[in-house]
Amino acid sequence: MSEEPLVLGIETSCDETGVGIVRGQTLLVDTVASSVEEHARFGGVVPEVASRAHLEAMVPTIERACREAGVQLRDLDAISVTSGPGLAGALLVGVASAKALALALGKPIYGVNHLASHVAVDIVEHGPLPEPTMAMLVSGGHSSLLLVPDVTNDVRSLGATMDDAAGEAFDKVARVLGLPFPGGPHVDRAAREGNRIAIDFPRGLTTGRDMERHRFDFSFSGLKTAVARWVETRQRAGETVPVADVAASFQEAVVDVLTRKALLACKEHDVDHLLIGGGVAANSRLRALAQERSDKAGVTLRVPRPGLCTDNGAMVAALGAQMVAKGREPSDLGLPTDSSMPVTLVQA
Repeated sequence: MSEEPLVLGIETSCDETGVGIVRGQTLLVDTVASSVEEHARFGGVVPEVASRAHLEAMVPTIERACREAGVQLRDLDAISVTSGPGLAGALLVGVASAKALALALGKPIYGVNHLASHVAVDIVEHGPLPEPTMAMLVSGGHSSLLLVPDVTNDVRSLGATMDDAAGEAFDKVARVLGLPFPGGPHVDRAAREGNRIAIDFPRGLTTGRDMERHRFDFSFSGLKTAVARWVETRQRAGETVPVADVAASFQEAVVDVLTRKALLACKEHDVDHLLIGGGVAANSRLRALAQERSDKAGVTLRVPRPGLCTDNGAMVAALGAQMVAKGREPSDLGLPTDSSMPVTLVQA
């Protein structure tokens, strides 16, 4: 094996079939086959549809990744695959595919955590992670604050969503506003034309006793409900709903809470690097406010480019390459999937 391990990563935790190839800390290719359009008419991800889409896309996506990277499967040093958390059926497709490759090629396999992979992917863009790093992961299924001394084996949860994740709230508010699925990009786009202080929507778990009991936890269910009630009240009165202002005010409420708690965690844990990952990290206002507040706090902000924030194979390959480089033991070939895999368990 070379000093810079060549690792292929497979990601199938939700609705995107991602295959990435990383050599050391260098991303060679990131290929994605998305089934999002197949879910759009249902207004959300349908697990069975996602699983079937992964089955159809897996082999062509692996072949395309190898072709574009200019590598042969036999050249690989290891296979890395998301083993959890995620949709059970979707995870099974990815893990079964990775096991088949590992067995056929005689290569080690690493079953890794989806959330830790979102942290590791920044390595291929901005270099090695400072140890420790504070990581905030925000996506359709997760809103988490993590202290990361070592992304390959030491990830500590400081807080998480207690109900709707940030991305889930974006999807639900988009539906209320008549915007397409997935809601995140459409709310972000609409918000650029709106006034973010037009409506004073609530900031969940940010006052008094909530900050004592849930200092680094998140809650967006109440905010989502507040938006829905505000819109319904206007509609019942026969008034026009100012979609741009609602989108901007809702978005501001979300990113205000996220960035405020993330930087408080940095301060209280004496960490001077903040990494933001997950699909919602592609949100333009979150990136701008996080940068503004990080600069004021003297914290270095790291955010992968938008294409690496959403689910992808590059992040799984990046974490796998770190596992190999640090000499972590491979997973057993009989490694299981775990749809509710805790973030503190980096490797299955």
